[in-house]
Amino acid sequence: MAIETSAENPAPVRQITQAIGQWIDRLGAVWVEGQVTQISRRGGMNTVFLTLRDKLADISVPVTCNRGVLDALPTPLVEGAHIVCHAKPSFYPNRGTLSLAVREIRLVGEGELLARLERRRQLLAAEGLFAAELKRPLPFLPRRVGLVTAEGSAAERDVLEHAQRRWPGVRFEVRYAAMQGMHAAREVIEAAQSLDRDAAVDVIVVARGGGSVEDLLPFSDEAVIRAVHALTTPVVSAIGHEPDSPILDLVADVRASTPTDAAKRVVPDVAEEAQRVLQARERGRRAIHTLVERESQQLVALRSRPALADPRSGLTERSAEVEGYRDRARRTFRHGLDRGQDDLAHQLARIRALSPLATLRRGYAVLSDAEGQALSSVATLEPGHDLHIRVADGRIGATTTSVDPIALIGDHDEAEDDQ
Repeated sequence: MAIETSAENPAPVRQITQAIGQWIDRLGAVWVEGQVTQISRRGGMNTVFLTLRDKLADISVPVTCNRGVLDALPTPLVEGAHIVCHAKPSFYPNRGTLSLAVREIRLVGEGELLARLERRRQLLAAEGLFAAELKRPLPFLPRRVGLVTAEGSAAERDVLEHAQRRWPGVRFEVRYAAMQGMHAAREVIEAAQSLDRDAAVDVIVVARGGGSVEDLLPFSDEAVIRAVHALTTPVVSAIGHEPDSPILDLVADVRASTPTDAAKRVVPDVAEEAQRVLQARERGRRAIHTLVERESQQLVALRSRPALADPRSGLTERSAEVEGYRDRARRTFRHGLDRGQDDLAHQLARIRALSPLATLRRGYAVLSDAEGQALSSVATLEPGHDLHIRVADGRIGATTTSVDPIALIGDHDEAEDDQ
């Protein structure tokens, strides 16, 4: 029912919002078609927040959805997907906002196509075709650049012109192929494989201008992806513009946002490289100058040392030390000789004192029998025995005429002790 109001009898805000909520509730659940422009998943919440926009008019409406509804989709819902959803409009009086509570989601049109591509991307990624360790680096300056593109296309012109502007001596090997349509995938594969067989080609660029999702489908074809993965030459993908993301970008070794960006990536800028050479030369010159200056300062410091300033000063000191050592050696050797002579004289005196010859020189003699046995007693002698007498300067032969025993003092004393 209509609310009767006037300037004198206005309705409060709560009454108006309640009336709006009642009218919206009478609408019931409806099927709504639109494009997803925003997806917000908040941690710990079972509700997902989306924004659904009309494809023709600049009108959008917030949408709330249970997480289980999104998880039930065959492929993850992405921004830009075109969907049809069964939802019930709801009006929140406290904030005065309208939203749709989604109960079911179906992918249609471009959204369904994007879902199929996402499923294909996941399957190929699971096989490891997009692994980072498989990416090959581009050569710094390729001998020849292979280009796969459409004949007379803007992409061909952009790559050739910008590459030659950056490095005038760059050489291209171009293979033309359809960039859209039913024969595009086959022709792109044949052109890429032909360039891969050319040993002079160091890098391959696959370039195409922008287009719709349907136009770029050949570059998400599974056969194309597997063929590029099998190539031995590094591949640069330059398909469409920055927002475009065909699966070829993932399997290629380098992804370029545009054909112009691909030209910048495959060849260096001659002006920049010349500047780098100048900078490197200047750094080398400064490094050498610094090294020479440091070594010169070290030479000056070495030459200023006393040993190098006057080399003879060290020799004079060492010569004095040698003289001192020589004198000490002479004194030590002389002292050793003197001690040795003294020791030798003492030893000779002792030997001479103990020698029998010295005793003989004092007038003593050694008496021996005919067999040469020394005699120390007359007990074994009888008159008429032949004797030999040894004196200091010779021997004397003699014969005993008589034997007279003599009692020794020690024997006499012993006899008295026995008595």
